[in-house]
Amino acid sequence: MSLDKILYRAEATATGGRDGRAIATDGAIDIELSTPKELGGAGGDGTNPEQLFAAGYSACFIGALKLVASKEKAKLPDDTRIQGEVGIGPKGDAFGIEATLTVKLPGMDREQAEALVEKAHQVCPYSNATRGNIDVTLNVVV
Repeated sequence: MSLDKILYRAEATATGGRDGRAIATDGAIDIELSTPKELGGAGGDGTNPEQLFAAGYSACFIGALKLVASKEKAKLPDDTRIQGEVGIGPKGDAFGIEATLTVKLPGMDREQAEALVEKAHQVCPYSNATRGNIDVTLNVVV
């Protein structure tokens, strides 16, 4: 299904694979990549695709949460935060990932928090991209 309208397009180039570099066209990102020891690499100071996915999904989900909260005239706690975790492992003859988002909404009513998180999960672009493709677990902490 194609988009009705593209509002923004990001562009980045990776070289060297998991032990290389990733650079955004506008220069906002210029990062070293390194393969974690758990995946047979040397480790190192660089990041990896799983960390980038966890950060991106978490940030995007907060945006979706803010959108649904504003539509419902609900106030999110000032210290709202999301801890994203992305796991990678074998899936048959290939590899796959799974994601867990722990949505922390300190002091919010649990029922309201869970309803907002579920609605955000329906509008978040990352959630829509992953739905039916990978396991995504949502944990709500109030």
